[in-house]
Amino acid sequence: MAHSSMKRLLGSAALALCLMAPGGVVANSLAGDYLAGRQASFDGDIQAAASYYGQAVMFDPENPVILERAALAEISLGDVERAAALATKMVNDGHRSQVAHMAIIAQLAASEDYDSLIAQVNDERGVGPLVDGLLLAWSQLGQGDMSAALVQLDDLSNQQGLRNFAMYHKALALASVGDFESAAAILEDAGTGGMQLTRRGVMAHVEVLSQLGRNADAQTLIETAFGAELDPGLSLMRDALQAGEAIPFTHIRGARDGLAETFYTLAAALANEANDEFTLLYTRVAEYLRPDHIDAILLTASLLDDMGQSELAVKAYAEVPEDHPAFHAAELGRAAALRDSDKVDAAVEVLQRLAKTHGDQPIVHSTLGDTMRQLERYDEAIGAYTQALALFEEESQSQWFLHYARAISYERLDRWDEAEADFRAALDLNPEQPQVLNYLGYSLVEKQIKLDEALDMIERAAAARPDSGYIIDSLGWVLYRLGRYKEAVGHMERAAELMPVDPIVNDHLGDVYWAVGRKTEARFQWRRALSFVVYESTAEEVDADRIRAKLDVGLDQVLADEGAPPLQVANDDG
Repeated sequence: MAHSSMKRLLGSAALALCLMAPGGVVANSLAGDYLAGRQASFDGDIQAAASYYGQAVMFDPENPVILERAALAEISLGDVERAAALATKMVNDGHRSQVAHMAIIAQLAASEDYDSLIAQVNDERGVGPLVDGLLLAWSQLGQGDMSAALVQLDDLSNQQGLRNFAMYHKALALASVGDFESAAAILEDAGTGGMQLTRRGVMAHVEVLSQLGRNADAQTLIETAFGAELDPGLSLMRDALQAGEAIPFTHIRGARDGLAETFYTLAAALANEANDEFTLLYTRVAEYLRPDHIDAILLTASLLDDMGQSELAVKAYAEVPEDHPAFHAAELGRAAALRDSDKVDAAVEVLQRLAKTHGDQPIVHSTLGDTMRQLERYDEAIGAYTQALALFEEESQSQWFLHYARAISYERLDRWDEAEADFRAALDLNPEQPQVLNYLGYSLVEKQIKLDEALDMIERAAAARPDSGYIIDSLGWVLYRLGRYKEAVGHMERAAELMPVDPIVNDHLGDVYWAVGRKTEARFQWRRALSFVVYESTAEEVDADRIRAKLDVGLDQVLADEGAPPLQVANDDG
């Protein structure tokens, strides 16, 4: 008994040393650290949660709830080894936990201990039916028993809802051992589902076809799936195919890669279904098992940014090496994460450097343009959008947004002729695009030109987006400008329902009320508009002094003082 107690004590001490927070953070109390960890988890602060739960474990290393929460935080942070130490402690104490099982399985897979991994899953200490089935198959392949792996995958494919995943991994397993004919047959079978239609699935299929000497088919596959505008990774594949090269199969180099792919496949499938915190566990394990799994790294970084963990996202994006074809995508993501963490200058620096190193990619210039436009550096935005447009060999519908964004930049600089030309170019490419119809229509209304055309544009935009407050406001406002005040009322009231705290909408509603003689309600709306004016966030179109003048002397007098035409109801015949 004494020996057993000493062993447990030494184990707990070792665990405590393993979990000691970097920087020597001093713990306050068990309750304090646990509650602080829970709050950090609720706030999405992964780093703080890992630190607090780690300290809580040192106070109570036997508590399974604290151990599990600490393991969860460590996996989320990307430290699977620390998570596995916590998980092992839990299991040794007789507790079962999906998070703990995942950490232990990841450690066994990393060490390529396939016998123990299979035993773990067979003892019902796995992650879930789909994951466990794929883990068994890849572990059997790791043992050298390909026949057993294929049987396992076939059995898995017969389970409801799992066929797509099982057949996709069967194709990857066959390709990993050189059976490209069988892999191609699976990937080309439409009945196996859509896993092979993902970007990663298409690229794996291309590699398989190239290994079979079917470069022409592989090139057709790329063109069918992605069109003519390819990113660097796909461009490299296409160029190699055109040169007659045999592209090696790199998606799965062995059983450990297959295990990593298991977790990545699930993460990609969960990305639009489960919460980000849960999906992150799978991408972190995929990265741990295969550190060069760039798709897993990019998904991890994107999840972290979506979770508000911008600094961790920046760190994750930086893991993509400069010589990798996906480097520009990682840098674009890193720039976005830097903006999200209020490091705007650093984000601009990243994008400007990327424009020099990857200047052949339109998305690099368009992203730089978007950033400059948001910073109200419109001249630089126009230059970036112009460079992006110049890179396209042919005009396509996808370019509408570049014309639209450049038009906004021109409009902000009062270069209306150029702005209108770009707005109309955007509509030529995408005739019923609601954003463009609304922006151009509203701009024409504000300039009081081509009002009938403006009304037609905004009515089309409103029909497409009946719940857009901005568009419904535009519709009410153009009717007001046309003197159709009674018609404007209902639309402006609807816009105010959709955007109740927007100062511009409330100001517009006030003007419309005044025009139909509802002057008390007009003054009420103007006061509301003023109450929503916040100096840091108010749109530049809001003129607080003008609203105050309307409250003092009424809209009619303000218009007279401005030398504007008086309010005039349109004739019945329009």
